Amino acid sequence: MKDYIKVKEVNKFYPVGENEVQVLNDIDIDIEQGKICTIFGPSGSGKSTLLNVIGGLDSVDSGHIIIDNKEITHLKQKDLVNYRKDYLGFIFQFYNLLPELTVRENIQVCENLSDNPLDIDELIIDLGLKEHENKFPSQLSGGQQQRCSIARALVKNPRLLLCDEPTGALDYQTSKEILIILEQINKKRGTTMLIVTHNLAIKGMSHIAIKIKDGRVDSIKVNEEITSAERLEW
Repeated sequence: MKDYIKVKEVNKFYPVGENEVQVLNDIDIDIEQGKICTIFGPSGSGKSTLLNVIGGLDSVDSGHIIIDNKEITHLKQKDLVNYRKDYLGFIFQFYNLLPELTVRENIQVCENLSDNPLDIDELIIDLGLKEHENKFPSQLSGGQQQRCSIARALVKNPRLLLCDEPTGALDYQTSKEILIILEQINKKRGTTMLIVTHNLAIKGMSHIAIKIKDGRVDSIKVNEEITSAERLEW
């Protein structure tokens, strides 16, 4: 199976006063298509920054990011927008739903961005949102809001799903439900996933676990035996 994501010698600096802080330091990562990859490490280690540069939400200072044989590090803004539209789905810790729109309408926002969207009614049923589709985010539990966030990301039929602490704001049982959904998506659609997390248990359900420390890749572990999301404990 070919490498779908290639991150080569990527460096990223942020200005702090008159100085610069290096957030990513010569990052080298290869991830095969259809794999679940967890990225973990201490707070401030560069995990979310790495996700953002892969997602084209932030630029790099040097190095290369290649997604599906497409170099994205030097794309113009218009081409970056198309890259995010055509390739990516984003799931965030705090959902980022539009409060004035219903569940269905929040999903439709992203459906309208795609040239090849998934069936919205099928997604709503698959994610257990049928009875909530006409509710507003304020009327939903945290788990229901995250399910809506996942449906919104999936309706675009993305090739790559970027998840930034997708269970960070959820309780244990709801977190497991969300992880089971992500696992099912990976198995059903072969969607490549990057999951940034503080929850070390999630490593067990991933094909690859990457530890980031002080902006560097500290370790890369390929899991020979995958634990189902249902059996994860923490």
